[in-house]
Amino acid sequence: MFESAEIGHKVDKETYERELPALREALLDIQDELVRKRGFQVVIIVSGVDGGGRSESVHLLNEWLDPRHIETHGMGAPSDEELDRPPMWRFWRALPPHGKIGIFQGSWYSIPLLDRVYGKTRKVDLEESMEGNVRFEKMLSDEGALILKFWFHLSKPIQEKRLKALEKDPRTRWRVTERDWHHFSLYDKFRKTSAEALRLTSSAQAPWYIIEGSDERYRSLMLGKIVLEAMRLRLNSVHNPSHSIPSLPNLPRVDNLHILKSLDLAQKLDKSDYERKLEEYQGRLNVLTRDPRFKKISVIAVFEGNDAAGKGGSIRRVTGALDARMCQVIPIAAPTDEEKAQPYLWRFWRHAPRRGRLAIFDRSWYGRVLVERVEGYCSEYDWLRAYNEINEFETQLAEYGIVVVKFWLSISADEQLKRFKEREQTGFKHYKITDEDWRNRDRWTDYEQAVCDMVDRTSSDLAPWTLVPANDKYHARIQVIKTLCDRIEAGLKRVKGTK
Repeated sequence: MFESAEIGHKVDKETYERELPALREALLDIQDELVRKRGFQVVIIVSGVDGGGRSESVHLLNEWLDPRHIETHGMGAPSDEELDRPPMWRFWRALPPHGKIGIFQGSWYSIPLLDRVYGKTRKVDLEESMEGNVRFEKMLSDEGALILKFWFHLSKPIQEKRLKALEKDPRTRWRVTERDWHHFSLYDKFRKTSAEALRLTSSAQAPWYIIEGSDERYRSLMLGKIVLEAMRLRLNSVHNPSHSIPSLPNLPRVDNLHILKSLDLAQKLDKSDYERKLEEYQGRLNVLTRDPRFKKISVIAVFEGNDAAGKGGSIRRVTGALDARMCQVIPIAAPTDEEKAQPYLWRFWRHAPRRGRLAIFDRSWYGRVLVERVEGYCSEYDWLRAYNEINEFETQLAEYGIVVVKFWLSISADEQLKRFKEREQTGFKHYKITDEDWRNRDRWTDYEQAVCDMVDRTSSDLAPWTLVPANDKYHARIQVIKTLCDRIEAGLKRVKGTK
């Protein structure tokens, strides 16, 4: 894979000085168009061998382009805050918004590659990591991002020569560390591992560009020209991935059962039993979250359901049992302009809790396959691909040790109508009923279909759905708290060093 990058390409000084002004001007023009149109973001990954020109290339891009619209991230070892969350969290929160360029020196490739070279992981682990990277980049591309991945390569003799030259010059000696020489001793392993990783992850939507790094002028012109051409092509094209997706309004079922209609909505709990059980399970929940093992996990509780199904009341009974310092309720409404300028899952990723914390989502990422699908706020392609993206998201959370608990609170159409009217007639409940609630009610059948598809496609062993009959609020609240306790208890048992 790297053979063509060891040919010895060179650009003479005269050619470089002749081409550079026009290239820089064109890059600034194309960046200005990107900023004005704000149609997508550009994600640039700069990787390669030590001494191959990674840092110099990042500096050049910041020099040639308008730095006000560039976000540069040197992603080294994760901080304590980052270690407290799933590995991809720090990359999600660093993504540039539409109209900007994000440069990553160090990326989602760095740690898997180093771990494999150092012998910390197996080949299959590297392959799984690379498959995850492909899925992540596919999602970014589907959201409109332009992804450019550069690998700056040096042959082994040239790398040794480069390191020695840097080390000899007092002005550049600081740039060569013991770590660089250690990596040089592992050159063959790095080459083999990197070639495999690049082979697995160079795709149509996010290709790798391998650039020989021995000649600075050649390296710089190649980098600039590739960035320019890729941005020009994207800005001149219409990004519409949905044109080839077949219509699929209703996902097929194997058993022809309607999962919501199979719920027994008549289940009830009298007030005295409710109060007794509420005290019992709130106490149990409090004890579980004070268990020393809880500091090694975290919890995400997702509340979805019909309008007026009692999500708010259930959430208040959960938070009533907890120390407010360890719990956060995140209400999800229509996305802000800032959130619209990012991939769909960005606003949810940034709320991933630290270890020892519980995050409660009042509505969630499932809006894409519910309200956005039913109301036509996104394309059919977008909500269809969202199932896999959501499953990937929740898998990453769960594999990191986050307990993901998802509730759908279900009520009948008659019960909803009764609660709507009660809200209209009660002064302190007026704020709970809106014109949108009545409009959603007109689409009851469509929402039922969307919920059934959602449960079919996104209920997994790692993050199962709990369907809660909620015509009786007392019964619903107790089922929610009991389920949350059971799931946290199971999560604590999986903590290393415990039985």
